[in-house]
Amino acid sequence: MRTEDLIKALDADARSKGMPLASAWWVAFGAAAVVAASAFFMTIGPRPDIMPAMHTMRFLSKFVFTLALAASAFALIRVLSTPGASAARASAWMVVAPLLVGVAVVLELFAVPSAEWGTRLVGSNWYICLTFIPLIGIGPLAVFLAALRHGAPTRPVLAGAVAGLLAGGLAATFYAAHCFDDSPLFVATWYTIAVAILAMLGAIGGRLFVRW
Repeated sequence: MRTEDLIKALDADARSKGMPLASAWWVAFGAAAVVAASAFFMTIGPRPDIMPAMHTMRFLSKFVFTLALAASAFALIRVLSTPGASAARASAWMVVAPLLVGVAVVLELFAVPSAEWGTRLVGSNWYICLTFIPLIGIGPLAVFLAALRHGAPTRPVLAGAVAGLLAGGLAATFYAAHCFDDSPLFVATWYTIAVAILAMLGAIGGRLFVRW
C-alpha cells in the first residue's frame, strides 16, 4: 500500500467510526512504524555486522536516545492534539533525550583523546544520515499530520513540529540499525540536524494542513 493510500485510509477510518483520539494515535503510530520499516528495508536495511554490534554499548546507546525522543514526542503530541489539555508535564519529558545525548557526549570527550574528537564527530556517513533519516521519516510525518487533523490542536505549528520530532525519532531508530558511526558526538550532531529537518517540515505542515 502506498503511503498516500495509507494516510487516506487512516483518516477516513478515524472519521467514519468516530475513533477516540487516544486510539487514533496508537493506530497512527502503528501505521507510521510500518511505513518507516518499509522505507528502511526497501532502501538501506541494517548494517551487515549488526549482530556483533548489538553487543557494544555505543551501538545500543543510539537506540536509547532515539527511543527516548520518540516516546516523549508521542506523549506530547497526544496532549497537544487535545484542546484545553495541559502540556507542561509532557513538555518536561522532552528534555530526556537531549540530556542523555549530552551526558554521552561528555563521557565521550573524557574517554577519547582530543585529537580524535573531530573524526568522531564527522564520522564516515554523515551525508547518508542527513539523507535517510528524513527519507524514512517523511511518510510517518504525513501519517502523524493526518492524525492531528483527527484532533483539534490549538497550536498547529507547534503540534506539527512535535509530529516532526516524533517522525524523526522513529526514523532515527530504524536508521541507527544501519549507521556505522556509533559515537555520541556523531549522533548528537548529525542525528539532531536530520531530526530538525523533519521538525521544520512538520511545523510547515501543521501551519498549512492542521489549522481549524
